[in-house]
Amino acid sequence: MLSSLQNPRFLILQSQFQFNFTSKTLNFSSKRRLFHFSNALNSSQAISEQPQTISPTLKTSPPTSQILKTQKSLLSREIKAVEIAEEYLNRLRQTEPQIRSFLHVSENVIKEAEEIDKKIERNEELGSLAGVLVGVKDNICTVDMPSTGGSRILEGYKPAFDATAVKKMRECGAVLIGKTNMDEFGMGSTTEASSFQVTTNPWDVTRVPGGSSGGSAAAVSARQCMVSLGSDTGGSVRQPASFCGVVGIKPTYGRVSRFGLMAYASSLDVIGCFGPSVVDTAILLDAISGHDSRDATSSKREVPNLASQLVSTESLESKPLKGLRVGLISETLGNGVDVGVVSTIQAATAHLEELGCTVSEVSLPSFSLGLPAYYILASSESSSNLSRYDGVRYGNQVAAEELSSLYGASRANGLGSEVKMRILMGTYALSAGYYDAYYKRAQQVRTLVKKDFKEALDENDILISPAAPSAAYKLGEKKNDPLAMYAGDIMTVNVNLAGLPALVLPCGFVDSGATALPIGLQIIGAAFDEGKLLRVGHIFEQTLQGCRFVPPSVVEGFAS
Repeated sequence: MLSSLQNPRFLILQSQFQFNFTSKTLNFSSKRRLFHFSNALNSSQAISEQPQTISPTLKTSPPTSQILKTQKSLLSREIKAVEIAEEYLNRLRQTEPQIRSFLHVSENVIKEAEEIDKKIERNEELGSLAGVLVGVKDNICTVDMPSTGGSRILEGYKPAFDATAVKKMRECGAVLIGKTNMDEFGMGSTTEASSFQVTTNPWDVTRVPGGSSGGSAAAVSARQCMVSLGSDTGGSVRQPASFCGVVGIKPTYGRVSRFGLMAYASSLDVIGCFGPSVVDTAILLDAISGHDSRDATSSKREVPNLASQLVSTESLESKPLKGLRVGLISETLGNGVDVGVVSTIQAATAHLEELGCTVSEVSLPSFSLGLPAYYILASSESSSNLSRYDGVRYGNQVAAEELSSLYGASRANGLGSEVKMRILMGTYALSAGYYDAYYKRAQQVRTLVKKDFKEALDENDILISPAAPSAAYKLGEKKNDPLAMYAGDIMTVNVNLAGLPALVLPCGFVDSGATALPIGLQIIGAAFDEGKLLRVGHIFEQTLQGCRFVPPSVVEGFAS
């Protein structure tokens, strides 16, 4: 089937994979077969490696919302917004030489914080993000800071406008602390493809933070900012969230305006959110969601108040998720997935059962086809979208006597090797004689992926899987093996092809020798069902025992 997809460039190591909530409980009635991982772990096929817990020197209390804590402190006048801003700036200065999350730090942080303090003195109403320090991925336009997309071709570029998501955050009182590092134009899974610097993982600075939103994830993990924005085309929010031990959400396509987001693959790109807790992530998503007339793909569907639906765990019953139908995607626990990841996900699934969920395995027949189809579609769209960076319309110009030489020299000098490779791949897939064999076939696979997800979600309330087949790996380990790096996106790309929302939150650890590394659980829902994902994630997060997802380098007295 679909044999025309089997070009060596697109095999992607296929052989490695076989593939208004106010009540105290979520009542989803269903008669389902329980999928007991407690038994599975004791079977003859049980995996010996067990999930690791964080260092016993750290407390294991559930994470609390930094945003709500900040607002309470500001409104009670216990602390000023300027003091909070100075604290984060000091921490950023101390950790940045090792982490390298930011490409640019705003010069207006203190000034913007002072404005918040003046509003409080005047007893004016504050927005939902008042005094909150936010990092913004560098492919999201900001009028007062450079926006390079991680590329030399846009080095020094300052947009004349804010992206809609940024504009909405400012209206809610957010203080933009700076622009975060990323793989060039979002093309990468490690942030090593940035044209400027390599970001490291706060849990282990010899490892990658994931990508392409690695700077945004690392900044939240290292507590350099409270929350951050990223973008997700094939997993660029969810995979780094897993690697860095933070919460990340990819909303439904159309939920958040893409106006001001530098286009990579327009039918797949979404702006997503990072936070240290589910509540923080929900508050940020609330602030940036909604229809935008400047984005033709923006949905007009009403946005519920997501954060207000997250109830306190003190009001929960013993089985707060009783009856919730959970489908575990069987193809995500097969060959090619690290045994530590499998055992951690099994433990997380057992926790969901303890909360009252009914868990069963589900199969997505098209799962293994999604990865090669994704890279055809994304590369094809990028070859079109990035044609604007030619030194004339956009991008730094290299002097030349002829126009064709100017185009060629500007792009050759300004674009990195990974971007060039994907442009070439996309141009090839769209070329005469190959369009039907590659691009058209990939679109047909996309239809199959959507169909399989719909059928699975008709039978289940949510689907779960690992966010990545491994924990964070060493810097440079896969830099020269693009197919191995692409294969790491196997867990996430299908969600983008289907346009569905997905939440990733840390669920456990695996032992890497020197330190324990976090593992993320991916929760997938039906279109525009972010509220359900956040409610389930919040309850899971607040009831998980024995884990605290704070990097060893972060001062314990601050982290929560």
